Amino acid sequence: MKLKRIAKVLMSCVMAGALFTGCGGGGDSAGGDKPAAPSGDIKLGMITHLNASEKRIEDILQMVQEDSHVPLTKYTITYYDSLKLMQMGIESGSVDQVSLYKNVADYVIANNDKFETVSDLTLKTLSDNFCFAVRKDDTQLKADLDKAIDEMKADGTLDKLVKDYITDVDKANPPKVEIPITDGADTIKVGVTGDLPPLDLILPDNSPAGFNTAMLAEVAKRIGKNIEVVQIESGARAAALTSQNIDVVFWVVVPTGDKMPTDLDKPEGVELSAPYFKDNVEHLKLKK
Repeated sequence: MKLKRIAKVLMSCVMAGALFTGCGGGGDSAGGDKPAAPSGDIKLGMITHLNASEKRIEDILQMVQEDSHVPLTKYTITYYDSLKLMQMGIESGSVDQVSLYKNVADYVIANNDKFETVSDLTLKTLSDNFCFAVRKDDTQLKADLDKAIDEMKADGTLDKLVKDYITDVDKANPPKVEIPITDGADTIKVGVTGDLPPLDLILPDNSPAGFNTAMLAEVAKRIGKNIEVVQIESGARAAALTSQNIDVVFWVVVPTGDKMPTDLDKPEGVELSAPYFKDNVEHLKLKK
């Protein structure tokens, strides 16, 4: 499969959740020098929040602490633009821990024996839902995606894809999946980052692989459209969507807590599909 790429244009994507995992991105430098409030004894690396202001993040962190009793004040947060840079940050000693989703943390550990999970992490009680994002005026496309997701949940297909491509996948050799092509069908362009393995993965040979490809292959069959995968750095996805360079963003996240805002980082003119995956927060540290 020939994979298109779109470079970073602006810093925005739909982000929320435990507020620690940030939004998977692909950049070429670490985030800002100053940490986000609150600050504390543990230096924590996070993927950059892309659309919310520092004040907004600070307010939400306070809300999380009050609602969940998670001791956020013990962290001093440093933001990074990509998973790779965040791993370099912890290996260099710039941060003590890095915050990821559990499936991503498992993948990182399987491919790098320097890391281990933080066993006493209380943030595991926080989780996010993963959804597609479309332009607000693409009501039929959203309806088609919602219908496909609901059908896949009902018939067990979605659970099987999660098991085969996330839970039980060979993390050292995640499989490529061909997305079917239907002659004469309309094509929709789906933006992926490749920076949230195994949920969203681009292999070193520039091939989409794992859950994202398997999920999109199944969706293509159910909605009767061809899907063209476009690799986009995370910060460019909202601009690519609103400018119609792509039609769908493969994954965006919203928190599951009743009191958590679902629009923390949601750009104007964007709607979210029904959720298709859920995951908790995991922190990694270097083995001693």
